[in-house]
Amino acid sequence: MESILKFLKSITKNNNREWFEKNKPKYLAAKLHFEDFLESLHKELLTFDDGLAGLNPRKQGFRIYRDVRFSKDKRPYKVNMGAGFSAHGKMDQEPGYYIHIEPGKSFVAGGIYMPDAERLSKIRQEIDYNAGNFVKILKDKKFKKLFPALDDFDKLKTAPKGYPKDHPHLDLLKNKSFVVSHRFTDADVTSKSFVKKVANTCKTLKPLNDFLGEAIA
Repeated sequence: MESILKFLKSITKNNNREWFEKNKPKYLAAKLHFEDFLESLHKELLTFDDGLAGLNPRKQGFRIYRDVRFSKDKRPYKVNMGAGFSAHGKMDQEPGYYIHIEPGKSFVAGGIYMPDAERLSKIRQEIDYNAGNFVKILKDKKFKKLFPALDDFDKLKTAPKGYPKDHPHLDLLKNKSFVVSHRFTDADVTSKSFVKKVANTCKTLKPLNDFLGEAIA
């Protein structure tokens, strides 16, 4: 994993096509190491989540090329390597596990990111009906140690349509994404136990994924 961090540090300083083409062998080597990591991680994930059995782990990584068509940031390349594991692929409209490797900013996340209107409605309804189960997951001692709270980057300022402003779980219902994340240091990433650490983190967040998966089924 050290070679991956080294490459990412380099591309952060040299985010242009000329440098990338000149150093493409370094990128391909880092990509290969990342795919090796994903393969090892997938084996660990299967020990507690057999819903991922049909995936090719080496294909779960996201492209390094950025889509700059509608962005003010015209840098052509991402400065991280990321991958998503979910039942049908890379967490597209379904809960799963996201792995993000970036110097000083690596993390693992889980849950569901920006579900469409239909799925969001189902999740809110499930929280409304089974708030006790949802809160129990979030307040579990082991879970809370790794994930103190849902990430609140994507939240309504008022009550969602159809729910009263005095709803006892309004703060949860305001979310438009239901995501938790846990950071890792560069020392963690380069340690021999990193695969196990990531897998254990994912295992801890699996109950959240299960709740969300049942809600949108």
